[in-house]
Order: sequence, then C-alpha cells, then structure tokens
Amino acid sequence: MLFEENKKYWTNRTSGYSKVNEKELSSEQKEKWLAAITPHFPEERKNIKILDMGTGPGFFAIILAEAGFRVTAVDCTESMIEQAKLNAGDLKDEITWVLSNAEQTGLESETFDAVVSRNLTWNLKSPEKAYEEWLRILKKGGILLNYDANWYQYLYDDEKRIGYELDRKRVEDSCLEDHYTCTDIDAMEAIARKLPLSRRLRPQWDVDVLKKLSITKVETDLGIWKRVWSKEEKVNYGSTPMFSVLAVK
Repeated sequence: MLFEENKKYWTNRTSGYSKVNEKELSSEQKEKWLAAITPHFPEERKNIKILDMGTGPGFFAIILAEAGFRVTAVDCTESMIEQAKLNAGDLKDEITWVLSNAEQTGLESETFDAVVSRNLTWNLKSPEKAYEEWLRILKKGGILLNYDANWYQYLYDDEKRIGYELDRKRVEDSCLEDHYTCTDIDAMEAIARKLPLSRRLRPQWDVDVLKKLSITKVETDLGIWKRVWSKEEKVNYGSTPMFSVLAVK
C-alpha cells in the first residue's frame, strides 16, 4: 500500500529531516518564513487558529506558536510528531498535536482561520482530496497557504533531469551537503513514480483544482523561493524552485 510505504520512508527520515528543521530554527530561515507568512494575518494573533498540515519535525508549528498564533499540528507519522514535540521545547504544550492523514483529518469543519503546509502536497496519493479536506476545515474567509515545488519531475522530463544533474554538480563544486543523495534516494524515487503530482506541471495544476472548489480567490507566487530559501537550498534545488499557492475560502 502506497500510504504505508510512504509512511515507512518518512519514519526512517525523521532524524535526518529533524536536523534540517533544527538548522532552520537556529538561522535566519526562521525570520524569512515568518516574514512570508505573517503579513497575511492581523497583528492581533492570539485568537487566530492555524493548522500546520504535515508538520514533520515541527518547523512551521513552532515558529507560528512562538509568534503568538494558536497552532494545531498534523502529521501521519508518529515519530515525526514525537520529534516535533522535542523540537518545540517549552512550546510543546502550547501546540495541539494530531496524528492523522492529510487527506482525511477527522477534524471539525470550519474550525481554522488558516491552513499552512510545506513540501507535502507532492507526496500525497490523492492531493485533490487533500485540498478538499483542507478547505472543509477552514472557516469562511479563511486562507490556505501551500508551499511546494515540482519535486521529482525530473523522473519524467528530460530537461528537468539535466537541471537536476547540474544542481548535483553545483552542490559538489560548492562543497555543500547534497540534500538528495544524503537520503535514501532510490526509495524516494520509487515512491515518487507512484505519486500523481510527480508528472504534473504545478502550480497550474493546483490552481485548476482549487478553482473547482469553494474558494473566492486563488493566487500563486513563483518567486517565493528567492525570499525564503537559504543559499544551500538555492544551490541544491535551483532547477526546482518553490512556489506558493494562496486560496481564500
């Protein structure tokens, strides 16, 4: 089953992925991401309920809770939730942690003012269902902020493959850590080949899907990566720039 295969992969990645998040939390990445997210909300934050979907080791949940928002964090992997709690430190009890599936959360309808997510949608078996679910749990007027990229599209696109290989060369020449080859890349590529979004052109796909759902506005930002990525990320993923999708219910 694809879900279980995926879950096993990310369970095994928990420690390594957490190190990436810990590095972000202790660097300027934290402020860069807050600068990207918080302008979408009023200054009075204590009553704004945000759901961090696919929290992983907790980066978004932690920085948003620290900024004063009421945060719920969802992940399907127990080890990720436990690691996120450790990373949260004194903020652990300020965040509501939920072990659940992004495509069927079991959360109450129209509960949250915002849903945020990073590098999750591409990894879902049924991303259309996920978008429908996220909009269901949003309040009327609530916003969806999704940050993602065309991950593993190089498996299907020769031009993307060339770009991916050039990224690997630039990483080596820059003496940086390779964010692909330091993982179990064979396992992830095998999973990516089974996922629907590996071969879709995004964010156009996202816009088309969201326009069919109950939204009042949808817009994209193709340059978000320039503002939030570190130098190391820009070298590692230059051929696969991150985009953002904002939808208002």
